[in-house]
Amino acid sequence: MRPGGGDLSVEVCTDSVRFGELGQEWEALYRSSRTATPFQSHAWLHSWWLSYGSGRGLCVVLVRDGGRLVAVAPLMRRWRPLPVLVPLGGSISDFCDVLVDDGGGGGGGEGAGARVLGDVLWRLARTHVIDFREARPGSAVERLYERWPGPRRRLDDSLCLELPPVPMDDIVGRLPGSRGQRARAKIRKLDALGIERRIVPQNEVDGSVRRLVELHQLQWEGRKVTTEHLRPRFSEHLTRSVSRMARSGDAVVTEFRIDETVLAADLTFLSPRLVGGYLYGAHPDLRERKADITTMLLRSCSEHVQERASGSLSLLRGDEPHKHHWRPHSVVNQRFVLARPGTSAGLALAVGDVTARRLGKRALRAWKARSGDTS
Repeated sequence: MRPGGGDLSVEVCTDSVRFGELGQEWEALYRSSRTATPFQSHAWLHSWWLSYGSGRGLCVVLVRDGGRLVAVAPLMRRWRPLPVLVPLGGSISDFCDVLVDDGGGGGGGEGAGARVLGDVLWRLARTHVIDFREARPGSAVERLYERWPGPRRRLDDSLCLELPPVPMDDIVGRLPGSRGQRARAKIRKLDALGIERRIVPQNEVDGSVRRLVELHQLQWEGRKVTTEHLRPRFSEHLTRSVSRMARSGDAVVTEFRIDETVLAADLTFLSPRLVGGYLYGAHPDLRERKADITTMLLRSCSEHVQERASGSLSLLRGDEPHKHHWRPHSVVNQRFVLARPGTSAGLALAVGDVTARRLGKRALRAWKARSGDTS
């Protein structure tokens, strides 16, 4: 398609092999999109598709200006309970977004690429509701939402907690007196244990990621854990994607050793917008030595923030109590549901499903409060 004439052209990629061939030009667009996070990198999304996309309809919208990729909407079709287009990445991706070139080069610029991308999504919305979850405030898809001419809804999605991009001493300095003192005591304990922090070289990342997953499973053995983290497809996806992301500087694996024995490993995603610890694994022996794992990982992440001059130290999705110890501020992801008059009933169904889930969670919390169940 060549909407509006000129050098702007559109391709809708539905083939997995073709998707895999887009790596180089996707990477260039990713680097020029100011709202992008590592979850929008080609390495992450293509690997996710290989592990999780079987039996689903790939629908990646590509907009080019004179042959140069200037906008991408990485989507797939889902048919039940209604025809819907959802972003690639699924529930294991903390943030989803479209990619739009913010460089303004090539005569079209961000405005032309975003406008054409919006036009193509408008056409696709004739038959599918577009349900874009887990978008950070200020995302590129939010700009598309603001210009959407048809039925639309914005909803709150997951809560994320973030800290300022400052050194660990400053993070501790933000804490009230007694809590700050306890944090400093935990740091001294880590130093006394002789824990060595080691950035894993690129040629060792594959093995280190597999070791990280094994440690993660070991630390949660016998306790409630995210079931997906135990599945082979998750380990395969993580190893495959992080190997590429480490080479391009979008991820770093860190090991923590005592006497050359790896007792913990951490995967952190890196971008100019944010640095965030995605997954870690720790041997139970580390806790038996009274090492505070959270403090150890946060100190490591704060060093990555300084090295990359990132805008935020993100604790990513989740409202876990241990995160609040550090006095983070809340950032609520957004869900954007887009439709046309002919598919507006599907929009109502999607919004109604969200409302039902929220009411169900409230009822469950109220029941637990009445019964004294705090689990």
